[in-house]
Amino acid sequence: MIQMKLPRCKPEEQHVSSKSIFNFIKAIESEKLEVHSFIYLKNGHVIAEGTWSPYLKEQPHILNSLSKNFTSTAIGLAVGEGKLSVEDTVLSFFPEYMTEEIEENMKNLKVYHLLTMTTGHDQDTSPFFKKSDDWVKEFLDVRIVHAPGTHFVYNTGATYMLSAIITKVTGMNLIDYLTPRLFEPLGMGKITTTSCPKGIHYGGIGMKATIEDIAKFGLLYLQKGCWEGQQIIPEYWVEEATRKQVHTWGDENDDALGYGYQFWCCPHGAYRGGGAFGQYCVVSPEQNAVVATTSGTMDMAKILNLIWSHLLPGILESPDRYQTCLDNKLSSLYYEPSSSSLSESPYINNWSGKCFDVQPNEAGITTFSFDFSEGKYQYNFWDAKGKHSIKIGNGEWQENNLTFLDEQITAAVNGVWRTSKSFEMTVRILGTPFCDTWTCDFITAAARISITRNIRDTSEIPGLTDVALLPNLVGYLVEE
Repeated sequence: MIQMKLPRCKPEEQHVSSKSIFNFIKAIESEKLEVHSFIYLKNGHVIAEGTWSPYLKEQPHILNSLSKNFTSTAIGLAVGEGKLSVEDTVLSFFPEYMTEEIEENMKNLKVYHLLTMTTGHDQDTSPFFKKSDDWVKEFLDVRIVHAPGTHFVYNTGATYMLSAIITKVTGMNLIDYLTPRLFEPLGMGKITTTSCPKGIHYGGIGMKATIEDIAKFGLLYLQKGCWEGQQIIPEYWVEEATRKQVHTWGDENDDALGYGYQFWCCPHGAYRGGGAFGQYCVVSPEQNAVVATTSGTMDMAKILNLIWSHLLPGILESPDRYQTCLDNKLSSLYYEPSSSSLSESPYINNWSGKCFDVQPNEAGITTFSFDFSEGKYQYNFWDAKGKHSIKIGNGEWQENNLTFLDEQITAAVNGVWRTSKSFEMTVRILGTPFCDTWTCDFITAAARISITRNIRDTSEIPGLTDVALLPNLVGYLVEE
């Protein structure tokens, strides 16, 4: 797949204030929002982009529920090809599941209701999927409480059903269907996702894409589905998907402004796709602009508020001479490694190179050790597959390619002594919202490793662990 880059230019060339973008970045940092990367498009040009080291802009990032917008797009493409209609009943695609009970429960449910999260359920259906490997059946079994179309509930299970319908009507999985129709025409990189036990792509979560590919997706919608003279998505579908189809809940945040076909309506005539912990694709037709972010924050609303308060009002008629400051800022975005007033423990030789036998744990780790020799730190652990090593940066980030619980990850790691008997590692799991803190307390002839994560997600489909989190460990010094 040939990747194509979007055109670049300076903000003032598109009549945007460099100072407004500079202030946006400063506000992100002062609020400690843990944004990993962003791109700002104006008039089809990238006018600003930044990635906070050690994160990499070329590395695909977990999208969480921003995946839903790609699934909605697949439905729009299939509708355009005449393979289905939003008025089709869900049961019409799955006659093999028909029973009297399911027919009675699901008889009025349409594709439209899946798209708009108005299935009539009183809760997200995805937690029911853990009952068996057949998620379609589990969805169909969940009781509908309200008449479809009358009650909005954010429902990741509904988006999974859209993915299942795509597989039914096209004979292809979601990604395979989208690749020649969406990803290749836009020159995107390799988009990946996760699947249910039956091999159907999740649809509602699980995709990974680069920040630039998120921005391209937003630009395609901004251009009403047209890309370089080719109509990729039917224009009518873009209009229907991004307008308010149903009322949502609340009255004090952006989520209260309505919902389209898996898109949220926003202030200022904008709309967005969004994923947990700050994965955003914000489209502003009024400003002819797109803002994309990847992040690892629990306070997602603050990112949107900074977009509304800094970026979109930053339109100007003449240059504001702030470009140099912005260029310097964008070139120096960086998350500092942890630091401590204690450079090294006086007891370091008591533990360096020594092995600790580990109490039984769910990860199957049997032994661990630390190597603190010559200021080059390393953590080792052993399981049934043998030895695994993590290099730990001392005053810098050290990149590692690791396998945790059969998951391949890339992590930037830094370590410091917090006290003479407590060593702390910061593990930034690149391409994800997650940052872990590992605290190792050395206690005479024992050591305890406690692991905490910056954010926890309990709302997504059961069984999906985007990145494995190692368990807390207690080990006892092996006598030599």
